[in-house]
Amino acid sequence: MIFHIFTIFPEVFKEYFNTSIIGRAQKKKLIKIKVYDIRKFAKDKHRTTDDRPFGGGAGMVLKIEPIIKAVSSILNSKFEIRNSKFIILSPAGKKFDQKMAKSYANKYENIILLCGHYEGIDERIKKIVSDFGFRISDLSIGPYILTGGELPAAVVVDTISRHIPGVLGKEESLEEIKGSYPVYTRPEIFEYKGKKYRAPRILLSGDHKKIEAWRKSHSKSTFV
Repeated sequence: MIFHIFTIFPEVFKEYFNTSIIGRAQKKKLIKIKVYDIRKFAKDKHRTTDDRPFGGGAGMVLKIEPIIKAVSSILNSKFEIRNSKFIILSPAGKKFDQKMAKSYANKYENIILLCGHYEGIDERIKKIVSDFGFRISDLSIGPYILTGGELPAAVVVDTISRHIPGVLGKEESLEEIKGSYPVYTRPEIFEYKGKKYRAPRILLSGDHKKIEAWRKSHSKSTFV
């Protein structure tokens, strides 16, 4: 799986993607993450990537030229558009969820993520990208407004990557069936300001059937 991220703030991703599970997955070559700086494809000396919206109104709009040039730069003879998904991160998009992440991980070889900013992107970009042959989706990670699409892009990469075989140490970590239950670790009893906080005894019993039943009964949510 290769993730292609188009952004005007490429420096945002470096630390997160080079650590923990995502960092290890890249070292094992299970995934590859490529980040493209849209500003490098701007034609003027100031590397301008935004402009005022036609018709007036607040904010700025990401320009069409640098984005189309940036996307075009990856379309060589080895790139298979039919095995690719083009995602535009937008607060107006469909809510991204676990089911979608699993589907994308199983279905596509390339995930392209365009990070929106300001008031959004020039709408004509979608038409041209569609003409390239891409399947396009506008996605949001929740009912709130963020400064840009960089954080949502990181969320999408992380969530999809977890469904790629070998990325996680244990498949159970996906929690698709069991849901999210309370977890505890050593010490068994923690004392703080004269009060003792004990881990549930059943988790130390060694009775796996009872432990499984306890976890199921205490599950907070179930992913599908």
